[in-house]
Amino acid sequence: MQETAIDTVQGFHLGQDLARFAMRSATATAVSLVLDARPDGSAPERHVALTQEPDSDRWHAEVPDVRVGDTYHLLVDGPTGGRHDFDGERPLLDPYARGVVRAAEGAAARWTSVVVDDAFDWGDVPKPTVPLDRVVLYEANVRTLTSANPAVPEHLRGTFAGVAHESTIAHLQRIGVTTLELLPVHAFDSEHWLQQAGRENAWGYNTLGFFAPHAGYASSSAREAGADGVLREFKGMVRLLHEAGIQVVLDVVYNHTAEEGQGGPTSSLRGIDGANRYRFAEDDTYYDTTGCGNTLDTSVEATADLVVDSLRYWAREMQVDGFRFDLMAALARDADHVFDPAHPLLERIRQHPDLQDVLVIAEPWDVGPDGWRTGAFGAGTLEWNDGFRNTVRQFWLADVGQERRSGVPGAGIGALANSLTGSRSVFDVTRGPLAGVNFVTAHDGFTLHDLASYDGKHNEANGEDNRDGSDDNRSFNHGHEGATADRGVRAARGRSMRNLLGTLFLSAGVPMLTAGDERSRTQHGNNNAYVVSGDLTPVDWSDDEDAESMTETVAALTRLRAAHPALRPSRFGVEGKVTPSASRMTWYGPDGGPMTGEWWDQPIHRALQSFIESTPEHEPYDRVLVVVHGSGRTRDLTLPVREDVLAYRLAWSSEKHRDHDRHRPAGTVFTAYGPGIHVFEVV
Repeated sequence: MQETAIDTVQGFHLGQDLARFAMRSATATAVSLVLDARPDGSAPERHVALTQEPDSDRWHAEVPDVRVGDTYHLLVDGPTGGRHDFDGERPLLDPYARGVVRAAEGAAARWTSVVVDDAFDWGDVPKPTVPLDRVVLYEANVRTLTSANPAVPEHLRGTFAGVAHESTIAHLQRIGVTTLELLPVHAFDSEHWLQQAGRENAWGYNTLGFFAPHAGYASSSAREAGADGVLREFKGMVRLLHEAGIQVVLDVVYNHTAEEGQGGPTSSLRGIDGANRYRFAEDDTYYDTTGCGNTLDTSVEATADLVVDSLRYWAREMQVDGFRFDLMAALARDADHVFDPAHPLLERIRQHPDLQDVLVIAEPWDVGPDGWRTGAFGAGTLEWNDGFRNTVRQFWLADVGQERRSGVPGAGIGALANSLTGSRSVFDVTRGPLAGVNFVTAHDGFTLHDLASYDGKHNEANGEDNRDGSDDNRSFNHGHEGATADRGVRAARGRSMRNLLGTLFLSAGVPMLTAGDERSRTQHGNNNAYVVSGDLTPVDWSDDEDAESMTETVAALTRLRAAHPALRPSRFGVEGKVTPSASRMTWYGPDGGPMTGEWWDQPIHRALQSFIESTPEHEPYDRVLVVVHGSGRTRDLTLPVREDVLAYRLAWSSEKHRDHDRHRPAGTVFTAYGPGIHVFEVV
């Protein structure tokens, strides 16, 4: 399909004397563009009738005297009944508006569109180039990342400018972050039921407009300057992060909109061409695979165009480096609502020239029938690896907790070994381990600290009687629910957190850290804090010994990962062949001999040693030994004897106070004091 250029897509585009405006609706009978009266009195309210192109869903007009900062809305009329929701007197947002603001306050409050100027001095700052095997993702919310950081000036905390503040950037660089993944920054609104309860959506998964940055994340001075000021602050953030060599990835929500279910607040697409924008069941009710009331129908060309045009705008005009697609399985359903890994929209995203240099990351599921699709998205797409999350939590927390209670852990070590090696059972050999984004925590669910501090969720603050949020947490409180001053419990929790982090950064695949986990951030047991703001969710920047220790743990692990190509293979090896940029793994048991079936499968045997060798392509030959012990018991492990190894030097351990300097000859006994993960460099 021939793609249009950025300057010919829909919405407002300013010319020398005339502005062009375009939109699409296959079912409307009349469309008016309404430019609001200017506050300075230089122009009254104006109504401009749009003309429909013959045999087309495209409407357009040329409009004189349009200025940056002008606010406007649409009035769209059409048939009633069935799948239609037209009202010729209801103000609607332009779906392509690059500025979105509140038009009024109180009972008359509504959202309106704003004309903006896309010009910005990027200063010849290029997008950072980060090889995929070196990417370290850091998932963060714009507001909570800096809202409690005393190093950020108060007026910039919780804003785009706060994210780009020198102290924030210095922290990201310290812990080895290459790629900042921001929770939704498209203009969003809180769900109607939250507004009625006087609450707000703190995460942003409720999109109003796919082209405008969220004004609530801009500083007060930027908001006072209008939508143009918000736009400039966002671009300024991207530029400063790029200058620091940090990529910017956006979490994008194209699966549904803030219009919610039928009868919800009609603000844009539903009132423009709802019959062709949303999925419907045969009885004309919404076919919802998102759990949010509606699902956009990407089998319709105009809807797919909206998604692609938005992506192109953010990639080119806003210079972002990639996108993480919320509930991406919903975008890949055909006209019959069936998932299609070769969906035309996915192919357009993969093949469009404007999107060749961006990361494409899928949340590879939705809540509809056959909605779990991890591993199914094909080449060119990275996928959140929820299997990795579950396996790692189970091994280091749930199983260890079971051993403490019953004396026997729940499972052997085979599943963890699969995760360490890149989840080959999930991702096709042609895609390689970097198809998977490994994570232990994300914005939804327990924080790292809370995984090791709570056996169950504590979501009472959400106002839903603790019914919301997952019950499958695979967590372990180490003998006490919640905060405690007990030094033994705190030490055990710290070890478990280091085990989780160690597995994350030592496994093949792309690691993702959730903001604040390196600072031992707690949500006090809340595992669904999307409606909670204030002092519960922000990253804690206070001077705390535990937080500083965990921060240094992450920094040490990212340094170790960067230094050893063997830990970050790009390809899966093939038996009997030398595969460049793969890693060869030789498995040893606790006695230093080859792993046996018994060692793999028996719950009582939860130890392995993985000797990992790189197959050089772009970097020198490298090898490390990773030792895993998943039991609370003390155990002696014999380091493997190999002809090509003189000795081993401990480079990192989840156990504190281990001797990292001395050389241990091959065949030496190494004692594991409880559950731990240890990395040896080969001498």
